[in-house]
Amino acid sequence: MSTVLKGNWNYPTTVWAGPGRIAELPEACRRAGITRPLLVTDRGLLESPMIRRAADLLGGASLFGDVQGNPTAAHVTAGLEAYRRGRHDGVAALGGGAALDTGKVVAFMSGQTRPLWDFEDIGDWWTRANAAGIAPVVAVPTTAGTGSEVGRAGVILNEATHQKKIIFHPQMMPRVVILDPELTIGLPRPVTAATGMDAFVHCFEAYCSPGFHPLADGIALEGMRIIATYLPRACSDGVDIEARGQMQAAASMGATAFQKGLGAVHAIAHPVGSWFNTHHGLTNAVLLPYVMTFNRAAIEDACARIARVLNLPGDGYPAVYNWVLELRRQIGIPNTLAALGVTVDQASVIGKEAAIDPSAGGNPIPVSAADLERIFRSAVLGELPAAA
Repeated sequence: MSTVLKGNWNYPTTVWAGPGRIAELPEACRRAGITRPLLVTDRGLLESPMIRRAADLLGGASLFGDVQGNPTAAHVTAGLEAYRRGRHDGVAALGGGAALDTGKVVAFMSGQTRPLWDFEDIGDWWTRANAAGIAPVVAVPTTAGTGSEVGRAGVILNEATHQKKIIFHPQMMPRVVILDPELTIGLPRPVTAATGMDAFVHCFEAYCSPGFHPLADGIALEGMRIIATYLPRACSDGVDIEARGQMQAAASMGATAFQKGLGAVHAIAHPVGSWFNTHHGLTNAVLLPYVMTFNRAAIEDACARIARVLNLPGDGYPAVYNWVLELRRQIGIPNTLAALGVTVDQASVIGKEAAIDPSAGGNPIPVSAADLERIFRSAVLGELPAAA
């Protein structure tokens, strides 16, 4: 008989985990100091029963639902207008990564006078912000992948430049997170697979990123073990509440771990999403083995440890690489970016933009624009070893 454990966590922020805990949304807002929340969600969830219930729980809270995948500055501007029009004092963000990122950035920008792009995650630009003007956020994910609910940043697309920008401030971390696996029941299998692989890539890239961060390493290893155990179950049985709950935990763990760093998978996925409007998690899932192939010499030792934790047949890099390929096949991840509608006509641009993406700096092997362009081309064309 399966068991879904419940808990109250305070790392990296306050997390209330367990089935049915959406009922505690009003208390979460009170705990965060929010009396007039703006409920921010994805356009696709706007008319869903879960959103209607959340609004009812909050006493008929105002709703902003003009958010979709790969959120843009225009989404943030529209959200800010709704926030100020309603004289809100905080945000309850409920949805996938797009809604959570948008909600966090709206709350951040609500008290700022400088333009959005002045707060890109470059050096100490975050210190430009008026910290006292940052409104509190309660985050409620309805997918299990991005981990945005425990992140201190939001990824926003600058439509003028086709570049995704990371808007960062330490106080963007949500005050309270509700992980209610019942909200992910009914998530389509392809979305479950893509978001679950997003969480895995977060853990994998963080673990392989150079630098000393044993807290992140431990979280990343356990996150990978949970995903290896429960993602196939969540994909094969969408109402497996234990698998859904474990995947929500793993998604939050991935985003906690990647405080250590990410790598070339994310560096390439960001401009691919900007130019081709692909799903971020699915793009990561396709790219992963191509980047692993490039990084092999630098990740052999890390993969040896991962193979032991995942109890894989075989040893080291070959065991992990072959398992990744099999997992992708099992849950229906395409083998090429071409299957997502991506073409090579922007290859040079993708390589250059990937090279300046902050994630590139965490890759275990230093990467140039030419390196990233070659990886991208291989991923579009399917030039991948069938086995290690």
